[in-house]
Amino acid sequence: MAREDLLIHCSAQETRVAVLVNGVLQDLHIERRSQRGLVGNVYKGKVVRVLPGMQSAFVDIGLERTAFLHVHDIFTARQDDGSFKPIEYILHDGDPVMVQVSKDPIGTKGARLTTTISLAGHKLVYLPKERHIGVSQRIEDEPERERLKHLITSLMPESEKGGYIVRTCAEGATADDFQTDMKYLALLWAKIAAKAGVSSAPTLLYQDLYLEERSLRDMVNEDTDRVLVDAWDENIESLKGFASQFVPAAAGKLQKYSGEIPLFE
Repeated sequence: MAREDLLIHCSAQETRVAVLVNGVLQDLHIERRSQRGLVGNVYKGKVVRVLPGMQSAFVDIGLERTAFLHVHDIFTARQDDGSFKPIEYILHDGDPVMVQVSKDPIGTKGARLTTTISLAGHKLVYLPKERHIGVSQRIEDEPERERLKHLITSLMPESEKGGYIVRTCAEGATADDFQTDMKYLALLWAKIAAKAGVSSAPTLLYQDLYLEERSLRDMVNEDTDRVLVDAWDENIESLKGFASQFVPAAAGKLQKYSGEIPLFE
């Protein structure tokens, strides 16, 4: 039987993650802290100025430059006939608004925003404000697309107000796979919504996961024997906390690396 190890090394500058199967390197990921963008971050912003002529608004999300929100990126602006309500009927100066960064700032332009929040899991993307079931276009087999749609629909509780997009890697996924993701994403959204309820604008509500957290979410499976972590104690404690709350299957496999030489050497 294949023995699979997940190796994680964290430093102030970068994180490295490797997957070994029977001691042979299968996969390697590197993320440098300085190169992380803002796309995916969720903020409670404050409307600074509404521009009816441009059908857009400038929103303060706590960055050096105000961010930009167009009416076409406001979920509640879209009407049944496909048209959009005028932005001045939806937003007013000083209003708080929950937004997600869809494009990083470039040059003198601020970040581009959307109010359609999407949260990525391993096999699903959760749309907490939009009741919609979609399947990645890269899954081309029509019977499989229908199976996945039906499976997601059958697993969704009647009280669920949001929706899901099935990711490409979910081809062949089971009900257990999806339920694990749904539980993780529900916890994540509850945490974001709770923070939004007690925070004043502008504030960061959610930052896209670091590589070490994504690796626990996406790479740990029933074949994973152990997760060796070479990092400061506070990094390991943070990872343990994340695993116990969001990825229980990984929590019991986490081990601190205590070898004489650096793990990746």
